[in-house]
Amino acid sequence: MPPSPPRLAVVGNPGNRRLSLFQDAVRAAGLPAARVVPWLDVLRGGARFEADETVRIDSPGEDPEVERLLRGTDDPTRVEGTARWYGRFTAAAAELGRAASAAGAELLDDPDELAVLFDKRLCHGVLDAAGIPVPASPTSGSGAPAVSGWDDVRSLMATAGLRRAFVKLAHGSSASGVLAVETAGPGRVRAATSVERDSAGRLFNSLRVRRYTTEREVAAIVDTLAPDGLHIEQWVPKAVQDGRSADLRVVVVAGRATHAVLRTSTSPMTNLHLGGRRGDLGAARAAIEAAGGSWATALTVCEQAADRFPGTHCVGVDLLPARSWRRFAVCEVNAFGDLLPGLMGLPGRDAEGLDTYAAQLAALPRRPLRTTEERPCRHIRRV
Repeated sequence: MPPSPPRLAVVGNPGNRRLSLFQDAVRAAGLPAARVVPWLDVLRGGARFEADETVRIDSPGEDPEVERLLRGTDDPTRVEGTARWYGRFTAAAAELGRAASAAGAELLDDPDELAVLFDKRLCHGVLDAAGIPVPASPTSGSGAPAVSGWDDVRSLMATAGLRRAFVKLAHGSSASGVLAVETAGPGRVRAATSVERDSAGRLFNSLRVRRYTTEREVAAIVDTLAPDGLHIEQWVPKAVQDGRSADLRVVVVAGRATHAVLRTSTSPMTNLHLGGRRGDLGAARAAIEAAGGSWATALTVCEQAADRFPGTHCVGVDLLPARSWRRFAVCEVNAFGDLLPGLMGLPGRDAEGLDTYAAQLAALPRRPLRTTEERPCRHIRRV
């Protein structure tokens, strides 16, 4: 007798595009609609699951009330508040884990791993310790020094021999609070960032990358960001396609790289909402092979990074191809990195012809179950 279809539940924001795309994939697969557990109910202590449900945790983003409960602000453009967001999100995820376990349901997203994935310092440290190629970082891992402001950033960059570095909010996403910093001696500092600082010193995300050209301006932004926790990593020169910097987002589902998109930009940040655009993946693959590299190796690196989070069904790996196109480094691993509407699976691989949500559903029957003892990541609270 064939196995019965999974009873699906999804923790998400009703009406959100992520949830809509997932439900579209569920219907297309001929499955009953997933039962929705709203994030508002979770944060108010009302999450309940049923026995034998398979539970997907989706992003809590793009809902003003949820954002207010997590970050303590009604303005979604504000940059500050990510440490509070992290503390409340990881606490809620841990409670989801307890509720699912008590009900006999299975989570597709391990709460301990989410706590690591949403701390760039911890995530970088896990990858580095496993031998995954990553940019150099003086703030990587649980024992690295904390950053209290610009003076620390400047000192750590100098000690690590970094004249160019990305300074990131430890718990940020979508390039929020990211600065691409360049130094060239005392007082000679400039940075590219989407952060805008108003006359009162408050920080806001804009949809335009702007450049600050004095150390005073850069220091003021970094000092405001620092209480939320900062991560510093080497600014690795990226490959170039048609005169634009290029990197890759690779989706890994149940341990297999299924989707890839090339992102290009004229700025250091390739995020599509900041003016980045999708590049020619076929041309990038050809450039890799022509340089003596291997597309298969690039995908394997992403799978190896995802393997460090075996309790998380799907991750999005940000892969940095070097200028030569021959070598690669993992920049980040994203728990909610599957929002790529219209992107079909890579030819010749498991998810060919499927979007990222359909691929996750198709992979459910072969998803290995792991006990807590088999999971390499543990929740390490660090703000």
